Amino acid sequence: MRSIWRTLDAALRRDLLAVVLAIGVVGMSFGAIAVASGLPWWMPSVLSLTVFAGGAQFLMVGVVAAGGGLVAAALGALLLNARHLPFGLAVGGILGRGLAARLFGSHLMIDESVAFAMAQRDPARSSAAFWALGTGAYVVWNLGTLVGALAGQGIGDTDAFGLDAAFPAALLALVLPSLRGNPRIRNAALLGAAVALATTPFLPAGVPVLLALTGLVVLIPAPRRTEVAA
Repeated sequence: MRSIWRTLDAALRRDLLAVVLAIGVVGMSFGAIAVASGLPWWMPSVLSLTVFAGGAQFLMVGVVAAGGGLVAAALGALLLNARHLPFGLAVGGILGRGLAARLFGSHLMIDESVAFAMAQRDPARSSAAFWALGTGAYVVWNLGTLVGALAGQGIGDTDAFGLDAAFPAALLALVLPSLRGNPRIRNAALLGAAVALATTPFLPAGVPVLLALTGLVVLIPAPRRTEVAA
């Protein structure tokens, strides 16, 4: 891990630490919300250790708290995490060649680790950013979940503390720099958000997120016209 950390410059280290700390805060909100929803304190920690996917975990807790079964919760989480399939194709080359590295790397494959890895042009920096953020996020997410679950036993209404907004706020902070710097990416994000908002009232949880990928059509380059000599 020390050699990976040395591969990163000071600015990237600072950005990674900021995101990792934010993930820890979101983990605390997840633990508190899960316990306040009626789950035993140990269940959020088990989910964080085995699933490690914030959106899917929030979805599972929401479904169970609303009276849904575990099968429905698991299917919804799998549907929401279907975006990890293209993620795996994008970062598969930087995980390493060994089976253990690929298995553990796929477990650390979250939105933030993939985003930082893809933002690096050098393959070595890309791999280092992925492993540094993924490992750090896994540790603080699980610690945050445990702290939040223990604290959540004494919290009545978690919405009153704004804990329900921690996860979307962290994701928004992650993508804001890209939205400011590139108009095409901003247009793609706006189109995807519009599609997700329009379909959310009518479709099951997770499906609007996948449909939001239609915003990527804005990034498809227009075909070049070839001139035919007269």
